[in-house]
Amino acid sequence: MRLSPDQLVFWQHGFFKLNGTLVFTWALMALLAIGSKLITRQLSVDLTRARWQSLLEIIVTGIATQIEEVGLRHPRKYIGFFGTLFLFVALAALCTVFPGYEPPTASLSTTAALAICVFVAVPVFGIADQGVGGYLKTYLEPTIIMLPFNLISEASRTLALAVRLFGNMMSGAMIIGILLTITPFLFPIVMTVLGLLTGVVQAYIFSILAAVYIAAATRPRATTPAASPAT
Repeated sequence: MRLSPDQLVFWQHGFFKLNGTLVFTWALMALLAIGSKLITRQLSVDLTRARWQSLLEIIVTGIATQIEEVGLRHPRKYIGFFGTLFLFVALAALCTVFPGYEPPTASLSTTAALAICVFVAVPVFGIADQGVGGYLKTYLEPTIIMLPFNLISEASRTLALAVRLFGNMMSGAMIIGILLTITPFLFPIVMTVLGLLTGVVQAYIFSILAAVYIAAATRPRATTPAASPAT
């Protein structure tokens, strides 16, 4: 039983190795890109709309609502990033119904890459919203003594994002593999259904945590009100 798609090697030449993580990751990205192109090529503003367009509008509206509820203003500004994160992680779990497929999120390298995307996005959105000086000042709040602790917090939460997603996704695959060996009929089917639900939940949690981190980086700074002129 493989613990990670990294162990599934399709091609190797010396140091270079094409493993399952790379193949399934690029396959998911291609599926998302082609699917979005096909769904959005003939959008309609009429009352009669295709089912795919209705599904797309439900997904986009739901993601935008969640982003706004987290505290981010102008959710349309962030929907591309958070929507891609959510759909990739969710699709990685939902595709486990296909034989031979192994979710790339069961590899620590994939979850680390997703966490690094969040790590980079936090200062990018923070600087875009507050400017370089305004964003850097957040590391000195409430006092300059907090600078090392704020830096450690940035690194530790990135590590926590990667390990949490990796642990949850890999544990589900391991449980299904063990049950498939012991009882090859009923329990694997039940666990597969639960695994699909868990994958969607993990995608939601990962995206919401990313939104919370970016919301903290883009929050409006408190300003001291100007003294009223003496009368």
